[in-house]
Amino acid sequence: MAAGRMARWDLVKKLLKGIETGDPAAAAVVNEAVYIQHNPRTKTGAVGLAELFTRLAKTEPTVTIVRAFEDGDIVFAHTDYRFGYAEVGFEVFRFDGDHAVEHWDNLQRAQPANPSGRTMLDGPTELTDLDKTEANRETIRMFVDEVLIGRQHDKLEQYMEAEFTEHNPRLADGIPALRTALGATRGDAPTSPRVVPLVQYDRVHKVLAEGNFVLSMCEGASNGVHSSFFDMYRLADGKIAEHWDTIDAVAPKSEWKNDNGKF
Repeated sequence: MAAGRMARWDLVKKLLKGIETGDPAAAAVVNEAVYIQHNPRTKTGAVGLAELFTRLAKTEPTVTIVRAFEDGDIVFAHTDYRFGYAEVGFEVFRFDGDHAVEHWDNLQRAQPANPSGRTMLDGPTELTDLDKTEANRETIRMFVDEVLIGRQHDKLEQYMEAEFTEHNPRLADGIPALRTALGATRGDAPTSPRVVPLVQYDRVHKVLAEGNFVLSMCEGASNGVHSSFFDMYRLADGKIAEHWDTIDAVAPKSEWKNDNGKF
């Protein structure tokens, strides 16, 4: 691991552990003067983080970083939170030098193991195939554009191993379960004949990658609710071998504590 990468990893760990300790000094990892906060329910800047850490510390939280990767000036992490209840999150920080200057996240209440017995966090963490980073990024970008947004479900086999490992809490391993979920529809009103997807990807905002792990950050709707989709993929030999995700409803603008937007 490169020295710069280790330094940023340590900074992210210090920052997120501030949630556990309640130490407002952890917020010093961010550059308050320019910090852009994309969590709509948190004030922008170090002040917002200090308030968040102090409030959450009262729940006796624990924070575990399960896997973390770096893409240029961005560190992205897959996290296990316990706030009296369990949440799974993806945390994304953009750095300028030794300070975080921008933050995105996506959290979902942890669910029981899925039909294949897998949780939202278990599975491999080892980083490999650094020389394939850009190829894997492009594979996921095309998968999102063609299959998730474009709904070309006949291309699933082109991008995925037939028995890929699934960590979504509702789905079993393999392409058949995913094809069924992506094809599921709902009436958008009791008296309307129009049918819309239960899960609808409309736009991809970022595709982050390091080696065999890729994270896509997308916007759309889940069961008709404006939602954010953060999907992490592990690739092997150019195909998706494993998938984790979190889905979160985007807060209505009337509840935002900053004006930066979710993405």
